[in-house]
Amino acid sequence: MSLNPVRPWRNIERRRSRQIMVGKVPVGGDAPISVQTMTNTDTSDVKATLDQVLRAAEVGADIVRVSTPDEASTRALKEICRESPVPIVADIHFHYRRAIEAAEAGAACLRINPGNIGDERRVREVIRAAKDHGCSIRIGVNAGSLEKHLLEKYGEPCPDAMVESALEHIRILEDNDFREYKVSVKASDVFLAAAAYQGLAEATDAPIHLGITEAGGMIAGTVKSAIGLGNLLWMGIGDTIRVSLSADPVEEVKVGFEILKSLGLRTRGVQIISCPSCARQGFDVIRTVEILEKRLDHIKTPMSLSIIGCVVNGPGEALMTDIGFTGGGAGAGMVYMAGKQSHKLSNEQMVDEIVRLVEERAARLEAEAQAAEAAQ
Repeated sequence: MSLNPVRPWRNIERRRSRQIMVGKVPVGGDAPISVQTMTNTDTSDVKATLDQVLRAAEVGADIVRVSTPDEASTRALKEICRESPVPIVADIHFHYRRAIEAAEAGAACLRINPGNIGDERRVREVIRAAKDHGCSIRIGVNAGSLEKHLLEKYGEPCPDAMVESALEHIRILEDNDFREYKVSVKASDVFLAAAAYQGLAEATDAPIHLGITEAGGMIAGTVKSAIGLGNLLWMGIGDTIRVSLSADPVEEVKVGFEILKSLGLRTRGVQIISCPSCARQGFDVIRTVEILEKRLDHIKTPMSLSIIGCVVNGPGEALMTDIGFTGGGAGAGMVYMAGKQSHKLSNEQMVDEIVRLVEERAARLEAEAQAAEAAQ
């Protein structure tokens, strides 16, 4: 639960799901909602793929998925899994041998649809490999690739068809005594995805992987994902998320975290509250925020920072943030610390001083956390 006893209208009660492990990352239960992305390199190019995995992990990715369509990819997977700082999910579509090879190579999870990888014997072989190598499995239902018999039954992709597909795949795993699985029912249509996920949440206690698939480019995809995932998360549905963008995977991770941060479900790094700016602004708000986002990108400690151009809303926003700056004073503005006025600061000194204050606060909080951990 996202619990706020002072402001109960901010509470989100998460759906109760059972917990599985994706490598070292718990998914479901009371675990934090994890953020995923997927590489878009040729997986057989180990260096390029690892570079992308490392960049995604640096900005906060908890789990990274890679596509393994051929033997060259699964051969490369062994080194990728060994060198990756986060668990690797192997994306398998049809060939059961790729799933077995991925499990043997060290994948933490296999993304498959059991009904798509062959007869019962082959499914059993994949499940045995997952058990032997400690792999979990993600059942990945997609509106664009529903089974023929379901399309004939329902006439088109619809929530009931997607949930039925998921439950059929779940049945295959459970009939083979395998319970370490999570499920997704993705669609590019926000309405379809949201309705399917709501139906899935009622039909199973399995951990749920949220995503709006093929969401689009940076702006359109961010908006669609924020609407679709945001509403589901607000309802308490979702244990791990991936924002699908036609963009750098690093951007997917950043957007995912921003969605979770906006709902108080995860905290990481500096959350900047800033005004859109207008004729009242005492400094160039837009440019200042752009610079601060880049210069504070290395901060992982959760912190809030308000950057407001004038005194209309600035002092009020500063009351709610750890550090604040309000402009409007003839080339200078007021710095706030923990909601209280601290000192005046010229616009020219503003960026450097704010970066210093944020870094000092982050270092202090990290030291306090380490001391508390050592004391335990």
